[in-house]
Amino acid sequence: MIDEARGLQETLTTWRHALHEEPEIGLDLPRTQEKVLAVLDDLGLEISTGTDTTSVTAVLRGTAREELAAGGASSSADPAPSAGSERPLAPSSGHRPVVLLRADMDALPVQERTGVGFTSRIDGAMHACGHDLHTSMLLGAATLLADNRHKLAGDVVLMFQPGEEGYDGASVMVREGVLDAAGRRADAAFGLHVFSSMEPHGRFVTRPGVMMSASDGLFVTVRGAGGHGSAPHAAKDPVTVAAEMVLALQTMVTRQFNMFDPVVVTVGRLAAGTKRNVIPDTAEFDATIRTFSEANREHMQRAIPRLLEGIAHAHGLEVDVRYAAEYPLTITDVAETEFAESTIAELFGQASGRHSRLAQPLSGSEDFSRVLAEVPGSFIGLSAVPAGVDPATSAFNHSPFATFDDAVLADGAALYAQLALAKTAELAAR
Repeated sequence: MIDEARGLQETLTTWRHALHEEPEIGLDLPRTQEKVLAVLDDLGLEISTGTDTTSVTAVLRGTAREELAAGGASSSADPAPSAGSERPLAPSSGHRPVVLLRADMDALPVQERTGVGFTSRIDGAMHACGHDLHTSMLLGAATLLADNRHKLAGDVVLMFQPGEEGYDGASVMVREGVLDAAGRRADAAFGLHVFSSMEPHGRFVTRPGVMMSASDGLFVTVRGAGGHGSAPHAAKDPVTVAAEMVLALQTMVTRQFNMFDPVVVTVGRLAAGTKRNVIPDTAEFDATIRTFSEANREHMQRAIPRLLEGIAHAHGLEVDVRYAAEYPLTITDVAETEFAESTIAELFGQASGRHSRLAQPLSGSEDFSRVLAEVPGSFIGLSAVPAGVDPATSAFNHSPFATFDDAVLADGAALYAQLALAKTAELAAR
């Protein structure tokens, strides 16, 4: 599989560069969808597109024969059956195994500053999180699996998803039936995500259990009464009250939450007023909230409004607090994560140094959590830091300077494909 994938390296790179040069943001990615469909068109797949988003779902049906002798599913070393002799596998459970593979496709509202030869041609948009690599890798896996469908002991759902970056595109695709696209609920689901820093080039990372934080949004408007900056006693200044709230949120984190079950509150937008000597009627701020347990997530939903309303009332002002639940915790299945780890070792060698476990969860969030909440599976990180670059100092995902090495494309495609082959074989043998 590695050799076959590396034979596609030039093609994978071409796909990735085309996607990178023409990034699209949100749930509506018509040009990206068109590129994906053009590749999938000749692979003999069952293809459908989204109604409320420009998603692509493709089902690839394996044609491996059932191994009736002891030992279960057909060996991946078995030769392809002759033309006309293939029939779908019917495992002993009575159900065809189904594995879902996911890639997100959307970009970010970032002005690229990498200087690479295939820099984004769309002003204010950039594939700064590597989703162009994910899409190319999954297209590569589709190609590999189509060439090896005679070895595939079940069906594979290829989930090409828009709107991961804050639009909850996974939720839309789940609602539209991606988990059941093969005719029954997927048995396992796997996703890949590249990083432009943190880990050495080419290393895969996993973590069983909580891998990534939940993400929620906080939107606050403090309502006072405007006036002249020289006479604050004659007004009700919302600016100073908003500033007190911002600091109080940080104090609350240190005094109401266990440091060994952390929470993160970051105020990313603070806005008020039009001129330095005018006290405005209102002040606003928005924050992102990250939690690593459901208990703390629920606690935050209660504690933050209570804190902010108390501060406002103490100063005789009013406050509107909107706490928006966004992405849930990304929780990987222990058994499926161990399966992914063994597959990585099988492909790249146990002693290759290509895999490690994360010591702690990542504070980023993912809407692949929507899939993992419904189907056991795992989420795998892959460092695309250019060879020879220090991952501790390279630009992180979402930076306008973030660069991702094309050299990892073949390995990502191979892992996607091997996960599907190995998992369907395992399920068929049960």
